[in-house]
Amino acid sequence: MRNQVINISLANPRGFCAGVERAILIVEQAISKFGAPIYVRHEVVHNKFVIDDLKNKGAIFVDNVKDIPAGSHVIFSAHGVSKLVKSDAKESKLIPIDATCPLVTKVHREVNKMYDEQYHIIMIGHKGHPEVEGTMGQIEKKSPDASIYLIENKEDITNLTIPLNKKISYVSQTTLSVDDTQGIIDALKNKYPNIEGPKSSDICYATQNRQDAIKKMVTDQDLIIIVGSKNSSNSNRLVEIAKKMGVEAYLVDNPNSFDANILLGKMRIGLSAGASAPEAQVQLVIDYIRQFSDIQLTEIDGIEENITFKLPVF
Repeated sequence: MRNQVINISLANPRGFCAGVERAILIVEQAISKFGAPIYVRHEVVHNKFVIDDLKNKGAIFVDNVKDIPAGSHVIFSAHGVSKLVKSDAKESKLIPIDATCPLVTKVHREVNKMYDEQYHIIMIGHKGHPEVEGTMGQIEKKSPDASIYLIENKEDITNLTIPLNKKISYVSQTTLSVDDTQGIIDALKNKYPNIEGPKSSDICYATQNRQDAIKKMVTDQDLIIIVGSKNSSNSNRLVEIAKKMGVEAYLVDNPNSFDANILLGKMRIGLSAGASAPEAQVQLVIDYIRQFSDIQLTEIDGIEENITFKLPVF
């Protein structure tokens, strides 16, 4: 393979978004201020590289806040949590620090407002994802005149039995495929012509920008590699987009999970990273490829992101 030169095109934007940077910084600053250990409910972001680094610095990740010693600080992950989790933390006398991405918080506000106004709410998202659980967990009880339902695809819409004369609205998980979500929304509007949605899309800016960057470059590549962890929703969506456009694509967490055979016969490789993957992880993959072939790197022009989110006071 050494005789060939692989042209690696780097997508832009790629890697960390503002919400992920904020969440990681919250954990690091909490450890610095209060000392280790600092407890975090769920992985603060979905990236093994990042989580391992934070563990080494003194973070302990738990799935149940009731497992945390009373009086401890607890950080809620960037994906957000349900009202029940917050209630359990208070009952356990924990000191909460909220690292929920502000764009997820926006969806929570939408859900609470719609529920207070007696809407039936339809959430578009992936069952079991912590963001979905946190958003649906904003509704603490169901009533005959207001409730929340989860749908994952257009087929699920056929199972909805909400009367047409009821007030209906929808929200969506922030890390979904822009195109797939629009198709589901169109199908919802077909079934429920009076359905209402958010004033602006719930799909986060970083998710959309990274998907657009892949679409822009994918047709010029023999292979697409997305750097990110298996449980990262937005990283998986990037792989799906490339495959739907007819290009071989793989999700790579680190070189240890990298099968070099995928490089055989590939002269043009597009490389990007999910919103929870650090640039250092991208460089590890590049260095790994360099072991097998000479490479030429090209940065693809893209949208420049300059969004930042304020840190909470703690």
